[in-house]
Amino acid sequence: MLVDSHCHLNYEGLVEEQDAVLDRAREAGVGRFLNISTRESEWDDIVATAERNDDVFASIGIHPHNADEHQHVDEDRLRAAVDHPKVIGIGETGLDYYYEHSDREAQQRLFRRHITVCRETRLPLIIHTRDAEDDTLAILRDEMEKGAFPALIHCFTASGEFGDAVLELGLSISISGIVTFKNAKDLQETAARVPEDRLLVETDSPFLAPVPHRGKTCEPAYVADTAKFVAELRDTDVESLAATTTRNFFELFAKAAA
Repeated sequence: MLVDSHCHLNYEGLVEEQDAVLDRAREAGVGRFLNISTRESEWDDIVATAERNDDVFASIGIHPHNADEHQHVDEDRLRAAVDHPKVIGIGETGLDYYYEHSDREAQQRLFRRHITVCRETRLPLIIHTRDAEDDTLAILRDEMEKGAFPALIHCFTASGEFGDAVLELGLSISISGIVTFKNAKDLQETAARVPEDRLLVETDSPFLAPVPHRGKTCEPAYVADTAKFVAELRDTDVESLAATTTRNFFELFAKAAA
């Protein structure tokens, strides 16, 4: 069994035929899905999708792109939202300095609020970081000193040095279809050497369709293509990689296993 540890089933491109999308993924061997939220207005729909499907779980969080308009989302608001039995993670949250859709300080404040709730609830933090390695790492180190918390870097595209640093902090790393792109040599090197017990796979669908689906709307079934590619990088078979990444998912997202 494979797990798509990060998908957006309620986004345009998937939500119009959500049931068919899930059925295609199940036929491809995908047995669990983590449906990710990025703004407060999505939370109810994200959770409702999880309630309708036994194999779908939900996350609660605010994407850094949306930080400016979500400064009202405090720790209490997050705590209340994650108290649902199908909510197993917090995020996605983090820092994105590539697009600068939100003020950097606003992103940082909201990132720290998510971390506080993560530390309290032990629900894993799902981190988005782009062109913000230094600040992301500084915040993670600072917050870890206040008390450890479970977390992963989703859709990892950062430098190998950043990867080593977050692994030192105890984080996991999730690999998306970007790893299959021809210009992703550095990412391929990182994916090949992530410790076996810290590796997950994802689609980030409907974005970032892997080879051989580039140019199409990405969907959870395509995590099988990413897993096959990563298995080859790591000189193993896809069945072993599927077993490893599935085990890692349930160990990190312990509420899903329960």
